[in-house]
Amino acid sequence: MSRLRMCVAALLALAIGATVTAQDKSRFELKLEKDKPFYQKTKTDVTQIIKVQGQDLTQKQDSTFFFKWTPEKQEGDKWTIKQKIEALEMSIDISGNPITYNSQKKDQPGSAGNPGLMDFFKNLEGAEFTVTLNNKDWKVEKVEGKDEFIKKLGAGNAQMDSLLKKIMTDDALKQMADPTFNLIPDAPKAAKDTWEKKQTLNLGPIGAYEVTYKLTYVGKDPTKKHLDRIEVTASLTYKPPTENTEGLLFRIKDGKMETKAPDPKDQSYVLYNPATGRVEEAKIYLKLRGDLTVIIGGTETKVELDQTQVTTIESGNESFLKSDTPTPPKK
Repeated sequence: MSRLRMCVAALLALAIGATVTAQDKSRFELKLEKDKPFYQKTKTDVTQIIKVQGQDLTQKQDSTFFFKWTPEKQEGDKWTIKQKIEALEMSIDISGNPITYNSQKKDQPGSAGNPGLMDFFKNLEGAEFTVTLNNKDWKVEKVEGKDEFIKKLGAGNAQMDSLLKKIMTDDALKQMADPTFNLIPDAPKAAKDTWEKKQTLNLGPIGAYEVTYKLTYVGKDPTKKHLDRIEVTASLTYKPPTENTEGLLFRIKDGKMETKAPDPKDQSYVLYNPATGRVEEAKIYLKLRGDLTVIIGGTETKVELDQTQVTTIESGNESFLKSDTPTPPKK
């Protein structure tokens, strides 16, 4: 009898232990509700120092995209979501020559000197895609609307149309249409659990990039205590193009890029809101150094590249667009 009691006690202890372990783990799920939209703001700041023939060329590019996501229907394990680019802001500065665009403003500075670029930016606004998500692992399975998107951006320019068809691959669109940004885990995690995620972006004639995210769940954020914090280390591997580069003004013959360690203060992180089931905030730092051999007009040129990239993501139930309508005075 004593042996039976010991066995029962051991089984109970095991069951209780398993229950406690399961309860200690946090779940990360994307919560969707039919016809209830949510919004995201994605800002990317890039600073490049390009050295060509002993001369430094500095380029700064800031881009902000405002997305609206509307869940339309659920069928079994799949959700259909409408993704729309509500607005965008662009700022490009090449060696002190700025180009800016803000889709919320009618008069664009510099538009007279860059009509083609302004038209390209304008055609991005309002673009829509139909996204199919797997309900189990929240992977983007399909994105519809690519042909219409390329046609709109090409705007009748055969060379631009050909280039976009090569660059806007299915994988590129899937990554753009991933509402989780591939940054939340596929299974419950306990504090100090670590895992990896890889993301390959094939840009055809420009080459392929593989980003590896090393993620650690650290528990509740010390400041925003209602949010779960995941700390991230990102690294990148570049592969030169192997396919036909016809249609480009240049061709990348070979090259390599390596990730530089970010400053200790620049900790990449993700803040997940378990109440809304979304990434509420994220900031990802990426520093790169590369050496490329570029062919322009039949001439090989060695290019050294130093790049710093910071991506900031915000999510909410309301649009991030600024309203021009003044707030009525309180009575």
